[in-house]
Amino acid sequence: MRIAKIASFAGLGLSMLAMTACSGAPQPTQATINNPETQTLPPQQANADTSSLFSFGKSTGGTQASSGIQVNAYLWRASLDTLSFMPLVSADPFGGVIITDWYTPAAAPGERFKANAYILSQQLSANAIQVSVFHQVLQGGTWQDAPVDPGTVSGLEDRILARAADLKAESENSHQ
Repeated sequence: MRIAKIASFAGLGLSMLAMTACSGAPQPTQATINNPETQTLPPQQANADTSSLFSFGKSTGGTQASSGIQVNAYLWRASLDTLSFMPLVSADPFGGVIITDWYTPAAAPGERFKANAYILSQQLSANAIQVSVFHQVLQGGTWQDAPVDPGTVSGLEDRILARAADLKAESENSHQ
């Protein structure tokens, strides 16, 4: 019985400790709350977008809401389109990273390829896309790394750039 009481108090004490740990910021005093100087936002926050998670991408007050996406939309879509023949592992539109899983061509069952695409800029330019390709060959029942033909990487990058240019042209033609 006594052990149960001690355990109960210990649990209560730990709970209270955990609760106070969540409030790491100092609590404002009545003087701080009523002070007009503390009721205004700093200049960098005064014009900040106050949209919530649920208004992502919607316009507010006649201006485009900031989505945080820092990559070129045409390159993003073109990269997804170009690499769509490979299984997708991860696609991060905010960071501009696309990671595929291993793909084995039907014509070469003893080889497999994997690609990563990195969109590095908001500009539609050749240096805004970087593709890494990995190649493995099946030898003795295990996959061994093999060199990648440099033409494969540049070919994928060229296809992505061409597709992005097509998407941009289609978009501009549809708005006329």
